[in-house]
Order: sequence, then structure tokens, then C-alpha cells
Amino acid sequence: DTAVTGAKLNDDAISGQGALGAAPADTDEFLVSDAGVLKRVDYSYIKGITQTSFLPTANPLFINGNMAVAQRGTSSGAIDTSGVNTVDRMYWALNGSGDQYTCTQEALTSGAAFEDGFANAARLDCSTASGGANMTGASDYLYLQYNFEGQDLQVFKKGTSNAETMTISFWVKCNKTGTGSIQLQDTDNSNRQCTQSYTISVADTWEKKICAFGADTTGAFDDDNAKSLSVNWWLGSGTNYNSGTANNGVWEAQDNTQVNADGTLAMNDSTSNDWAITGIQMDVGTYTTADLPPFRHESYGANLQRCQRYYYRVNPLATANAPISMGSMFTTSTAFGVLSFPVNMRAVPTTDITSGAGYYVLNCNSASDGFDEFSASFTGATTTGTDLYGSNTLSQTSGAAGKMRFNDTAAKVAVTAEL
Repeated sequence: DTAVTGAKLNDDAISGQGALGAAPADTDEFLVSDAGVLKRVDYSYIKGITQTSFLPTANPLFINGNMAVAQRGTSSGAIDTSGVNTVDRMYWALNGSGDQYTCTQEALTSGAAFEDGFANAARLDCSTASGGANMTGASDYLYLQYNFEGQDLQVFKKGTSNAETMTISFWVKCNKTGTGSIQLQDTDNSNRQCTQSYTISVADTWEKKICAFGADTTGAFDDDNAKSLSVNWWLGSGTNYNSGTANNGVWEAQDNTQVNADGTLAMNDSTSNDWAITGIQMDVGTYTTADLPPFRHESYGANLQRCQRYYYRVNPLATANAPISMGSMFTTSTAFGVLSFPVNMRAVPTTDITSGAGYYVLNCNSASDGFDEFSASFTGATTTGTDLYGSNTLSQTSGAAGKMRFNDTAAKVAVTAEL
């Protein structure tokens, strides 16, 4: 009985076995050899490996999802209007009746998000509260917004019969428990929207949330560098935005009454309120905690370059005598230089420059020319750079050349091409 014979080897040992015919169930088992010993492995384990470990090494769709880059600074207080205040790419949308907030790039040193590899978060603290479950005015609102270019979203095949579902995941912490609302807003197609909600179960504790959004076969994203999709985390609203019934996970025509219908966080009701977020990622397909792809961490340098496509701050560390560019005297009262951007910007940028004598200096090569202080402005900007123009009653001679630099650590030169 123990002999190995040709007849036995020729027997069809698996005759009569049918093909699987469908995807294996998570509890189906595979046999693998471990140094000659057969062991059983559940398909759920193998599936997890193929979905998380062998993904392409593409850049994450969300730029600065780990909140590491904050070119504008790490804190901005008494905020009562909309804008990107601290963390790059994170736009705080605010229309409130007297409410004010402090926005910070929070440094993390403990908690589940920190243990998961995130050292920074974008945080909002209420500093002046109007009170009440709703914001004072019916048209008041408060939400964190991230905007996408259409050309970065073609992977979702929106507006086609092959449209893909979408999963957005993130770490969140809030001083209160409750329900938060997320709105996807398609700005290319009459503001179509899709909403979803998440629950904060434990106050003052980092929790990871995973939100699924349905596929949309209506309305393709434009393949260009303009805004096509806004992702809005609602944190408070007037009745114009929460009086309807949410239709979570389904794309539909824009209905303002639904966008925060499930939301109960109301950051406006107390100066004790705070809300923070980090580790934002967006993936093609529908995932759960069991098979969600890992966050794609980038180097800080690569992350910064992607942020500089939308905003570039010259001398962000306010270093004394920091150079701007080389320059030369066109006349005895005008100086010119060229500022090249580190990366091509999304579009021709607008400028943000601190004016006033004493901020910018032209040092000429000739010792007898010395240096002069002047006010400066940008002219002729393109996506790759801009001319820097200065005027004053200058002492240098026409044609003198030298280095343009800051003469005051408070000086600020920035260009922005935000969506």
C-alpha cells in the first residue's frame, strides 16, 4: 500500500473537480509548502497582500495629505474669512456671523495617528463662538475644502459607463462626539454632488475613518488644470445647508439643504471646540479597514514641490539678508531682477508682496555704489517666473549690477495659483 507505482502516478488525482468559477471566499483555503510541510492559508490573507503591497508607486491624489508642508506659517489666529491660512492646500471656507477661529499646523507626539506615521495635522480651534446647534445666519457655513484639478481625476472615469467608485480615508480628532458630513462637489457639471457621513465615537481621540462614494456615469471631469472637484468636510452651517435629508453615497444634482444634513459637530457653539485632521488619502474603488491600501508617504521635498505648484513663498523662514535674485540698474532710479519659480505653477500666479521702503535691497558690485533700499513689485509673471521691479531715488549708476535681497526678516514675497 505504501509503494509508489507508475499506475498510481498516472492516476488523475483531481478528476471530477470543478473549476472555482468565481472569486474565492475570504474563508477559502490555499495549500502552501513551508519547508516541505503543507500549511493552509485563508484567501483573505492573500487578498490583503495583493491589494496593499503591490500597488503602483504613483503619487497620492491628495497633495500634502500628511499636513507636513505649511509655507504660510504654522499658526493663524482670529480667522473670520475664507482662505488657506497655514497648511498648504487646506482651504478653510468660512462665512460666519461673528465667529472666529485659529488655524494651526499641529505637531503630533502621541496618539493613534502619530503611531501610524503622521507627525502633523491641520487643526481648527473656535476662538469666538456664536453658540447654538446651527450657525447664526441661515447662509453661514464652516468647512475644510480641498480642490482638485480635473486632469488629476481622469482615473475615476467619471461620466462614462466604466465610472469607478471612490474611497476617502483620514484620521480625525475632535473635542466632541457626533456625526460629520463630507460633500464631493463636481464643479464641471452644474455642481453635481455626493455626500457621505462619518461618526466621531470618542472625544479627544484620533480615529481613522473610511468613507465610500458611488460611481457617477453622468458628467465627465474636464481634462485641464482648472478646478473640477471640491471635497468639503462640514464643521458647521446655517439652516440653508442642513434642513434637507442626506442621500449618502449617491451622486445627484446639487442640493444645498443636504450637504450638512447629517452633521452635528457645530464647531461654532463653544470656544472649547477643536477639530483636527491628517492622513487624508483617496483611492479608486471601495475599501474597508480590512483591505484599505496604505497611505503613500512622500519625501518632504517631493511634497513641497507639489505644493509649490499652487503657492510659493520666498524666504519662508524669514532669514535676514536672504537673496531674491540678481539684479541691475536700468536707470539711476529703477532696478530690475528676475525671480524663477522652483516648479511650473498651475497657472500664471498672482502676487503677494509686502510693500514699504527698507524691505528690499540692491547690492551692486562696485564698493562705491553701496546699496539702496527700495519698494518692489512683480511684472510680467508667467508660470515659470516673474520680473522684479524696484524704484526709488537710488544712488547707483545706470547699468550697475548686483544682488537683490531682503533687508528685513518681516519681508514677504509670495505667488499663488490656488484653485
